[in-house]
Amino acid sequence: MLRNRLIASLAAVATGAILTGCTSVGVTLPGTSTHNSTTSAGATPGSATSLAGTAGISVAAARAENAAPDAADTAWDSSAATTITLSGSGATASGPGVTVDGGTVTITAGGTYVLTGTLNGQVVVESGSADEVKIVLEGATIASSTGPALTFADAGEAVVVLAEGTTNALTDATTYTDTADDAPNAALYSKADLTIGGAGSLTVNGRANDGIAGADGLVITGGTIAVTAADDGIRGKDHLVVTGGNVTVEAGGDALKSTNEADADSGYIDISGGTLTLTSGTDGLDAFTDVIVSGGTVTVRSGGGAAAKVGSDASAKGIKGGSNVVLGGGTISVDAADDAVHSNSVVSVAGGTLTLASGDDGIHAESSLTLGDARVTITRSYEGLEAQNITVAGGTTDVTATDDGLNVSAAAAAATAQGRGGGGMSQVIDGLVSVSGGTLTIHAGGDGFDSNGDAVITGGTVIVDGPLSNGNGALDVNGAFTISGGTLLAVGSAGMAETPDASSPQGWLQASVTGAAGSRIEVLAGSTVIAEYTAGKDFANLVYSSPEITRGQQYTVAVNGQATTVAAGTVTGGGMRGPGSLGGPRG
Repeated sequence: MLRNRLIASLAAVATGAILTGCTSVGVTLPGTSTHNSTTSAGATPGSATSLAGTAGISVAAARAENAAPDAADTAWDSSAATTITLSGSGATASGPGVTVDGGTVTITAGGTYVLTGTLNGQVVVESGSADEVKIVLEGATIASSTGPALTFADAGEAVVVLAEGTTNALTDATTYTDTADDAPNAALYSKADLTIGGAGSLTVNGRANDGIAGADGLVITGGTIAVTAADDGIRGKDHLVVTGGNVTVEAGGDALKSTNEADADSGYIDISGGTLTLTSGTDGLDAFTDVIVSGGTVTVRSGGGAAAKVGSDASAKGIKGGSNVVLGGGTISVDAADDAVHSNSVVSVAGGTLTLASGDDGIHAESSLTLGDARVTITRSYEGLEAQNITVAGGTTDVTATDDGLNVSAAAAAATAQGRGGGGMSQVIDGLVSVSGGTLTIHAGGDGFDSNGDAVITGGTVIVDGPLSNGNGALDVNGAFTISGGTLLAVGSAGMAETPDASSPQGWLQASVTGAAGSRIEVLAGSTVIAEYTAGKDFANLVYSSPEITRGQQYTVAVNGQATTVAAGTVTGGGMRGPGSLGGPRG
């Protein structure tokens, strides 16, 4: 069963996750610049530890919940190695521990074996469960017509070293003679923990099923590895860990996968370094439990990209974790037909740079989504950010969505096909969006800042370029909506315009003003400009709040110099909760 790891502690702090010691800047305030991010006192931008004390999961905490990977040393001693010279349909060995039967080379003892030449057959390791077997590929090309090219059938530890400066290739059969459920099913297959490293290159052609697969754990520490696979590209059952190397995968199924369903501390993917370029027919990264990324460069294109269509029963997500997705560093680019980042529990973005394009949600978490000191750009999505609880604690986030930019929705509803759930127009769920730091910019075709539960802004900057349609609003909060710090600027249509609660500690103003895309908007206290903004699209309503706004005081909102005077804390126009509506003003 899927784990609920760390969820109890997250639930306890979800409603109070606030970074202390924050400073923030407005949209453009006198003497400041636009879109500066907010950083917690003492935190290092991009560090995974900066989310301590919020609802986010750090990289260290996520790793502590998982079994440590078993990574072997890839260094080798040529003087202690046995050389196996491959020669077409046969081979010769320079030492003991090797048998040759036609095109089948069997290694029967632990040790280091250097493979060179070309073999039309397969290499099988049958050494014993206590032995480490290190295979050094030094200009080796192996192609099998009956099954895998290289199989570790019985070994205590399996190591593949790509000798520096060499080019190697492994190709399996298009159909296997052994089709039992537990039979090897990849061009490079290991029943033992497998480590791949070195400074050479390896091309793997998985023509029948997977490219590289480990029935235990799989660790990649180096080398240039190119995998093509009919199904999954690289699969490690207990874990799939990448610490270095240059890895390219083109897979008909998932690009990277970890599948252990039985052990709570296994079934995870962990990337801390290297360069990965992943193209998949289904999911890019698919872990039964956690996906952790703390470094490296990860580029994913799944299901044909954001412009492609996928069936309701298909999964073509960029990064998918059955439990948690923890992104604490590195550079991540995703172009996904389905959600770009998806978790059945928690997504924690503690650092790094993310550029996401999605045919569905940009980032989707069933339980909680936390954004910390990261730079997140969602260039295309149906809904940008979706979870039952969303915390924006720092960093810079820019969201473009054809529907809701940010959506707090019930987990059960969020789990519907394509993830397009949510509460009814007036239903209040047990959910919360909390903004305590950072800069959040939303460009939405539907509701911009949408919570089917409550909304709390205590710091940071929220900018919403809302919808053109009167059937949606730049702000749409079903429950309580309080603001006690930070800066809020929301422009959009007037038909369903909303404001923070009248009882909010920080003042706000609302103005029924119209303008076209590119219009210059200014908010003035007397003759002093306290905020200015260039509209991204046509608009008919504006809501603004900052520490400079005092309830009951008069302010001027000017659009291209055309001034309108409003009183802070007073609703104007006929918005959904304004005068003449069912609900009346918030209060």
